Amino acid sequence: MLRDLPLSAPLHWLMLGGRDFVRAPLIGLFYGGCFMVMGWALFAVYSQAPAYLLALSAGFLLVGPLMCLGLYRVSQRLENGERPDFGDSLLAFESRMGPLAIYGLVLLVLEMLWARATLVVFAVSFDGMPSFAGSLAALFDPENLSFLAAWAAVGAVFAGLIYAFSVISIPMILHRREADAVTAALTSFRLVLGQPGVMLLWAACLAGLVFLASLPGFVGLLVVGPVLGHASWHAYRQAVQDPSAA
Repeated sequence: MLRDLPLSAPLHWLMLGGRDFVRAPLIGLFYGGCFMVMGWALFAVYSQAPAYLLALSAGFLLVGPLMCLGLYRVSQRLENGERPDFGDSLLAFESRMGPLAIYGLVLLVLEMLWARATLVVFAVSFDGMPSFAGSLAALFDPENLSFLAAWAAVGAVFAGLIYAFSVISIPMILHRREADAVTAALTSFRLVLGQPGVMLLWAACLAGLVFLASLPGFVGLLVVGPVLGHASWHAYRQAVQDPSAA
């Protein structure tokens, strides 16, 4: 069911994602604009709560597959030789609402647990909660190595779990009507566990590109967000063999 992937696969997915963005740029820019505005809102709301900001910012990246559902539908239409439609992309969830709702709920719970765990790490590491600027300074203070290690460990555990269970799950749920949330999550987990080199490289590409796109006031997400969304569809299509083609 799962194909062996070359180490160069992530670059190929990015190229295909860029091609899909160019073929449907207005739809892509709409979703990119949504990512940008969500980044602004996240920063504004949680700028006074650095523990939540750090956890939810990372979660914003890793819950991306659910937010990119409309982009997956666009890539699916293009793959089938059809013309993508904006309204169709917005309503892509309707055909698979049940499994997607279950999956979204699980991701929400994991995000809340991650935020709470990060808050605990901050609370036990400082005398009261530091300001946002203070929390950034704390990350580079040699005296806070224990805090940094604990914060990184908590983030690594939750990030790894969310990534492993979600990297191809949402595209699979959208594409295959017989796939439920559990089947899709386990397939994604098997892919990450079975081909860690390629999938770790893909995770690094996702994290690195989103980080760079977020630096100038999240403006880079206008393009990077939809390109990564389209690329994630192609990651699923290359990694998981279609039963009809078996």
